[in-house]
Amino acid sequence: MQGGVKMPRPTKFRRVEFFPENTYFVPWGKHKCEIEEIVLKVEELEAMRLKDIEELNQEECAQKMQVSRQTFQNIIDSARKKVAVALTEGNAIRINGGNYTTTYCKFKCLHCGNVYEIKYEQDRYTCPICGSEKVICNKKAKFCGKWCRNMKSDNNV
Repeated sequence: MQGGVKMPRPTKFRRVEFFPENTYFVPWGKHKCEIEEIVLKVEELEAMRLKDIEELNQEECAQKMQVSRQTFQNIIDSARKKVAVALTEGNAIRINGGNYTTTYCKFKCLHCGNVYEIKYEQDRYTCPICGSEKVICNKKAKFCGKWCRNMKSDNNV
């Protein structure tokens, strides 16, 4: 409590393992400027992927996303409602933003220019093409794991 005002708990970052290549969906025959847009957070898409595609139970989904079962239920309820509204009302869906972390990162080799994605598990990385250790996290990539994992992600995902 601060000055008699109850402060909300900070949002816990959710673990995400999947990032779609296509992040914008518009109903066929409609122009983007004619329709409303619904933003589906990256962790909401991950919740639907785990439950509806991977067919994991709620506890397994919550463990994979590193949240409580109730938080997982809240995330998937929000996601499903957004998708249902978009489909029934003819809205566009944009997948973007949220509060998440990942173990994957896109790197760029400063020597040969190769851009590659790996699951980071070490402190030192080498380019798989030329072997150079002059690699950086590619900040213009769709997502960035190790260096950005503790920041709210509202990049163009």
